[in-house]
Amino acid sequence: METSTKTGFAYAEGGVTAPLGFLAAGVSAGIKKSGKRDVALVVAEATCPSAAVYTLNTMAAPPVRLTREHLASGVARAVVVNSGNANACTGPQGMVDARAMAEVTAEAIGCGVTEVAVASTGVIGSPMPMDLVLAGIIEAASVLDSTAGTDAAEAIMTTDTFLKEVAVTVDVDGLRYTVGGMTKGSGMIMPNMATMLAFVTTDAPLTSEACDRALRSAVDGTFNRVTVDSDTSTNDTCLLMASGAAGGGPIEVSDDRFSVVSAAIHAVCGELARMIVRDGEGATKFIEVTVRGAADDDDAREAAMSIANSPLFKTAIFGADANWGRVAMAVGKSSATVDPDALEVVFAGITTCENGTAVPFDEDAAATALAASEIEVVVDLHIGEGTATVWTCDLSYEYVRINGEYRS
Repeated sequence: METSTKTGFAYAEGGVTAPLGFLAAGVSAGIKKSGKRDVALVVAEATCPSAAVYTLNTMAAPPVRLTREHLASGVARAVVVNSGNANACTGPQGMVDARAMAEVTAEAIGCGVTEVAVASTGVIGSPMPMDLVLAGIIEAASVLDSTAGTDAAEAIMTTDTFLKEVAVTVDVDGLRYTVGGMTKGSGMIMPNMATMLAFVTTDAPLTSEACDRALRSAVDGTFNRVTVDSDTSTNDTCLLMASGAAGGGPIEVSDDRFSVVSAAIHAVCGELARMIVRDGEGATKFIEVTVRGAADDDDAREAAMSIANSPLFKTAIFGADANWGRVAMAVGKSSATVDPDALEVVFAGITTCENGTAVPFDEDAAATALAASEIEVVVDLHIGEGTATVWTCDLSYEYVRINGEYRS
């Protein structure tokens, strides 16, 4: 059943298998001590145009480096993912293990090794339990199904408290195209490309160039606008595959249909990005930070990210404290051009600062407003026309506990 989204598209069920031409699986291989699903496969019925973006962390894990190498061709047939072990900082053996994952996947589904993307997530620095991983891949390949997108979404989770998948449909020239996606991430989140892991599929006939353009645009406006704790993972990967199974001629960047499909991809990435923030480790509040009136959009983004990454700001929101001084500090330490006598700060609809100085407001009303689960903070620099919105969450006691016990 479909329902309207805020973006004007319609929701569809199935996540990455909602689009035609894709199969998926998620199985438990025993990598996680909990026994939960930990190996996922997403497979296109035929090799198709694809694109990916990756972490800017210079300690990029072997799966990231291998996928970069494989996806340079602009096509892919499958992505194999394991959770519970990041295969990061694992020395030369890490690349051997990543290649083995691609090789076993290729053999199991009948495609070229370079048509397989590899992703891993979990604890950094631990050797991969390859006997379990490879057995899991073989099992997953044997149960691939066009309705198993949710199983795959569950299998890529680590500290996530809920699975994250979404799909939307859009009608173009008499054809219905679907975009589906899944992601994981709740900690070590300040992507410099995407999130820890995200996979998007579509049955629109995008070319490789169109995939790349649409994905980069979507990532810049969604995944690159979220932060939980300012840490960029060693394993971040966001991948788009376009089966073209819904029909129609190839969609180039110059095609009128491109903007519609690209907007649907952006909508899916936006939904997934916001899910990550809502599931931030220990988070109790979803925070939208908008900076306007900046010298330009880049300045606005710098200021917004500085606010969103400030532990003092995030803890103030956790405590329902309208301490606008935390915002002023964060804006001032950013690279944005600022006029100290022009700053305006609005917490949850309540103006707390104008012309760079405090204005009277009802502290009790502000505390009540900031006790809500979703908070909007608006900052106006009153300098120019630049604007940017980013999403973050509060910083709670539970965040410290989760990360203090992460390896135990």
